[in-house]
Amino acid sequence: MSHPRSRLDGVIHAPVRLSIVAALAAVDSAEFRFVRDTVEITDSALSKQVSTLEEAGYVHVRKSFAGRRPRTHLSLTPEGRAAFDRHVRALRDIASGATLPGPAPPEGGEDRG
Repeated sequence: MSHPRSRLDGVIHAPVRLSIVAALAAVDSAEFRFVRDTVEITDSALSKQVSTLEEAGYVHVRKSFAGRRPRTHLSLTPEGRAAFDRHVRALRDIASGATLPGPAPPEGGEDRG
């Protein structure tokens, strides 16, 4: 299949997971709470989606303590960054009409002649 949609990553493509990966792509590492608030989802929803991303090898989860308080840090693995980059390139190709045959339609839409 040569259409760019064949390059979309099924794990990343789900809207919440795409949002999580995009947030993590912008940083080296982020606390769970930061990602939760950025993506605007609940703790349980984030935990479930992070588990899926971790199983795919895209996210690394690190637990630590700040005093007696547990902290969870999330980061993209090299594989996760590469998968995100491929996914975004495929989305850009789809959005730009990169696979359309022939010349692009004229600016301004249809010919209303």
